[in-house]
Amino acid sequence: MKKIYLIILLTPFLMACNPGEKDGKSNYSVQLVTLDPGHFHAALVQKTMYDNVDSVVHIYAPESNDLKLHLDRVDAFNKRKENPTHWKGEIYTGDDYFETMLEEKKGNIVVLAGNNRKKTEYILKSLENGFNVLADKPMVINSESFEKLKKAFETAKQKNLVLYDIMTERFEITSELQRELSMIPEIFGTLEKGTVDDPAVVMKSEHNFYKYVSGNVVVRPTWFMDASQQGEGIVDVTTHLVDLVQWASFPEQSLDYNKDITIDSAKRWPTLMTNSQFKTITKQDYVPSHFEKQNDTTIKVWSNGQIDYTIKGVHAMVYVRWDYQTPGSVDTHYSLMRGSTANLVIEQGVEQQYKPALYIEALKNDVAYEKILMEHIKKIQEKYPGVEVKGVARPGRTAQAWEVVIPDKYKEGHESHFARVTENYLNYFKNHNMPAWEVPNMLAKYYTTTKALEIALKNK
Repeated sequence: MKKIYLIILLTPFLMACNPGEKDGKSNYSVQLVTLDPGHFHAALVQKTMYDNVDSVVHIYAPESNDLKLHLDRVDAFNKRKENPTHWKGEIYTGDDYFETMLEEKKGNIVVLAGNNRKKTEYILKSLENGFNVLADKPMVINSESFEKLKKAFETAKQKNLVLYDIMTERFEITSELQRELSMIPEIFGTLEKGTVDDPAVVMKSEHNFYKYVSGNVVVRPTWFMDASQQGEGIVDVTTHLVDLVQWASFPEQSLDYNKDITIDSAKRWPTLMTNSQFKTITKQDYVPSHFEKQNDTTIKVWSNGQIDYTIKGVHAMVYVRWDYQTPGSVDTHYSLMRGSTANLVIEQGVEQQYKPALYIEALKNDVAYEKILMEHIKKIQEKYPGVEVKGVARPGRTAQAWEVVIPDKYKEGHESHFARVTENYLNYFKNHNMPAWEVPNMLAKYYTTTKALEIALKNK
């Protein structure tokens, strides 16, 4: 049964003044289509408005609680007091929602953030039918899907379409500055090679199942804890970490996953979640019977993983862990880049009050080094006005150390990064100027995660 209706109407004044509508048709160059939005990231793409993007978003999805939660989140953005958005949704909820989307072609960019078991097929068929695609991570959750993703990128190239994934962590200011500093030989030196036991690049991420987004506790779909649908931790959140390793260690360089990447080892392990915790975050009164059980009151959620690998001769390690709720109740990030002159470290623990902080750790006591550092920070300030450094004690870890002092104006937060990614994507869509290294590096990233999963499953 076809169900189409408008949600979240604009005020009459705004509706009358909408310059992009004439005779019921849009004059905007971008019309968004949201497909099967099961993850809150789909709504975060709409936390702001964008130039030359139609306020009407066409949504195709099965009738479900996932859809209701998505609409509620967008509705909250429209109704907030400060900088409210004015999105309107036109929704189709028939069983043939995907086929109908492909047939009707009511937009030109498909936004995907939901059940990952279906995502790669959604991506490929959308491209084959002429849609551009902006997809939340991960695009793939296993090696079989990786083969489809390769075909998807080939299709995008043939049809001159833009396929891109949402890598929000590149816009975290400490990650941006870590990358900037690593490209200054006088400060960082050159990237070390490291070893398997002492990697040169380390990325760690710790996450909460119970967390707040936009001031509210996130309601998780039941399938979010199902590795066959969400993907295991080693191919899910780890995508961000592998991306940061590539982006920071080899800036603007194209990678060839057939030649440049070797997986040394990989492992996975579950988070134990009680039935009560599961019911709390899903707002469901049952636990699906197909979940692997630890015992009668606890299930196993395969959300944790570690990959040790070599990329262009550099030893790297990525690690992701999920808890139901950590002591700080916030997701945290750790990053280490080891240089021949200094290490660049991001920490976000108790000492940092669970807020990310970036440190420069010189390897030798050198009076001249601080003068050189200050001269180059002046160049950093041309791009990031207000950024400074201050000396700090890092007992037992370094000879000299400085913390990068970052003004609050740069600390946007994870939710705001979705707008930054979307704005970048819209620029690529408009100007056809996506950097040449992005596609090969997306393939390298998903090869790394899916190959690591293969290895980890063999070692169970």
